[in-house]
Amino acid sequence: MSEPPVDPAQAAGSAPADGESPAQSKKGAKKAEAKAKKEAEKARKAAEREAAAAAQKAASGGNEDLAKENYGDIHHTTKVDAEKVQLKNLGDEHLGKTIKLRAWIQNARMQGAKMAFVELREERNWSVQGVMAASAEGKPVSKQMVKWVGALRLESFVLVEATVQKPLEPVKSCRVSNYELHLTKCYLIAAGPEVLPLGLSAANRAIASFEDEDSSAPAAAPTEGVENLSLAESAAAPSASLSTHLNNPAMHKRAPVQQAIADVRMTVRKLFAEFLDSKDFVQFEAPCLIGAASEGGANVFSLPYFEKQAYLAQSPQFYKQIEIAGGRKRVYCIGPVFRAENSNTPRHMTEFTGLDLEMEIEDSYHEVIEMIEGVMLYIFRGLRERCSEQIELIRGVYPSEDFLLPEPGKEVRLTFAEGQKLLREEGPEEFCNVSDDEDMSTPQEKALGTLVRAKYGTDFYVLDKFPEGARPFYTIEDPANPKVTNAYDFFMRGQEILSGGQRIHVPELLEARLRKKGIDPASPGIREYVDVFRSAGVPPHGGGGIGLDRVVAWYLNLPSVHLTSYYPRTPKRLAP
Repeated sequence: MSEPPVDPAQAAGSAPADGESPAQSKKGAKKAEAKAKKEAEKARKAAEREAAAAAQKAASGGNEDLAKENYGDIHHTTKVDAEKVQLKNLGDEHLGKTIKLRAWIQNARMQGAKMAFVELREERNWSVQGVMAASAEGKPVSKQMVKWVGALRLESFVLVEATVQKPLEPVKSCRVSNYELHLTKCYLIAAGPEVLPLGLSAANRAIASFEDEDSSAPAAAPTEGVENLSLAESAAAPSASLSTHLNNPAMHKRAPVQQAIADVRMTVRKLFAEFLDSKDFVQFEAPCLIGAASEGGANVFSLPYFEKQAYLAQSPQFYKQIEIAGGRKRVYCIGPVFRAENSNTPRHMTEFTGLDLEMEIEDSYHEVIEMIEGVMLYIFRGLRERCSEQIELIRGVYPSEDFLLPEPGKEVRLTFAEGQKLLREEGPEEFCNVSDDEDMSTPQEKALGTLVRAKYGTDFYVLDKFPEGARPFYTIEDPANPKVTNAYDFFMRGQEILSGGQRIHVPELLEARLRKKGIDPASPGIREYVDVFRSAGVPPHGGGGIGLDRVVAWYLNLPSVHLTSYYPRTPKRLAP
């Protein structure tokens, strides 16, 4: 057992040891006293340090992270029991309540060591500010948790639990500006890359260049320094080229403007089908693989088909007519159309979506024109009602004027000759000698669109009675004037979006027109087509084919149809 410590005072007053002089004894006592004081001071300071460490440990939970169960990589056992609420449905009824949300990290930043701010985005541009602050007791949010959340990479996908609160002032950078989420849990479902090859801000800006490059070429290096911009600050981000967009499809598609364009596109499809269903049209499916070029000419894709040659359909035209021959009075189909045209323009793609219809004619082919006018006007008015938010968002990136519609009963129909006359008399000087016997060029169409808008106050109109030389072999000639046909084009903002007309339903007339066009009626594919009209009596009929991509592009006045396609196909692009 150790000896008890000696009191310095006692040590000083004790008798000298044997053999020591009184002077030596006093000197030793002073040394002992100084040493004891030094030891006592050391002990006091150590006790103070221990007390401070204990206090810090009590406040922070010690070295242990008390919130470690509330964040990190998600695990199959991770469970968040709070109510799931979509941002678009967030309201005052949720204030003070705990909800859960799955979203992308749109932005993340630290404010000091104990607070982090994040922007959480769901589909489209629905985003909200999230706030995470360390709890004094280290739970449910610790400093380590705040630091982890503040360092999450952009476009990571997370699951959060949070309490809905009112911010001190509206959060301008988020669509949901009048609420914020106070995060208590955050789990990483999928991490974003260290550097985004295409940031969301750049993806949501107008495309800088539509010169698409070879999609197999290496992607450009990511741009540094703009990753942390919010969508509200996207004007500060550099624009990207079409090639960069299409080579980075995930971020291209996450851009709210692209999702809005896609919403408009699908709404056009639905409105087209809705109207025709209400008019007793029957939908059918046409094949894409066919045994002969459906439109003739060289603009067809061919491919080996076992021991034969097959082609990708340039049009469902023959099959629409077969449906009419098969007893249907009115039919429509929606599907891909392929054109092997080496045209690298903003108007052309090698694959696009066709909205096609065909119907029996009772008295005049103008019945078909009226039906197509009806479906197009139904689409345009429906877009105003159903897609006003999307259209506003798109115009914030690609500005455009409202699409002007004619007043009911005042739809504009001009003959081809009348359109050419208008160009000669009131159009640009280079069109003062345009002919009534030759098809219109794209510049002529655009110039006529400008004149029609100024003269009639509409961006939508019809040209009828196209010259015979500008129409395919199955189009019937005008009985009163064989130089022109019972054929028409529909235009939006001076650009064609539909071609159609009355078809030849008498096999002898069809054979004669085939020969006139230099096509052998007995050639493969053509013979089978003509045989349909020989096999049974077929009523007069007509229809048209609408380019869905062009309808969307011209309605929104976008600079390229490639923006409206989910996965555009051009002579230079086959990926993704």
